Amino acid sequence: MEHVPADVFGEDYLYFYEEWLDDEFSDAQVELIWDVLSLNEGDEVLDVPCGHGRIANRLAGRGARVTGLDADTIFLEHARADAAARGVEVDYVHGDMRELPWSDRFDAAVNWFTSFGYFDDEGNRAWLETVLRTLKAGGRLAIDVHSRDVFMRNRTNASVYERDGDLVVDSHSFDVETGREATERWLIRDGQLRKTGYSVRFYTYTELRDLLLGVGFSSVEGVGHDRKPLTLESRRMIVIATR
Repeated sequence: MEHVPADVFGEDYLYFYEEWLDDEFSDAQVELIWDVLSLNEGDEVLDVPCGHGRIANRLAGRGARVTGLDADTIFLEHARADAAARGVEVDYVHGDMRELPWSDRFDAAVNWFTSFGYFDDEGNRAWLETVLRTLKAGGRLAIDVHSRDVFMRNRTNASVYERDGDLVVDSHSFDVETGREATERWLIRDGQLRKTGYSVRFYTYTELRDLLLGVGFSSVEGVGHDRKPLTLESRRMIVIATR
């Protein structure tokens, strides 16, 4: 069962993405999540993986009762500090997203910002079965990922991110047999070079819909970030599944 290496995220991720994941961007995403999941104050929401809390803390600020789970202790430290600064309460849990300890508890679950697909096909399916068990009857899961159709039209074999002279250099390769994009990453920060990498399975909407129905969700729909039905121009897709 594949998984993303721990050193892909953490402090380097926060450093290079900080200027992009600003308040305006994050506030708009939480507004979208609240809308597509039809959330109400008091709803129990699971954010998995929750990262550094930018989604979970904002959902809590709107009145949801939020639990966030992540394997990265640095992310959780940032999440808890941000929650305290905002004056909100979120139950942050350190753990493996493949081993969720809850059953029939949550009104909704959120898997956001291309956090799905890092396991092999068996592992991705097993995770969907696991998160399904955490939901109450009628509970809903929202998965936000790249639209495979647009991704394949626009993908490149390399990408570079720069901040204050520090660099992230990625080399990408796509395997048509597995539907996976493999990335080799070189991080150059404070004069130090480090190499890491990861692999993500990109599903079409049809593949992901059928996978969700196959593990026991009762209905599935897909929308773009414009809240409209998916089209060939939808850069990202939100797949909403109901238990």
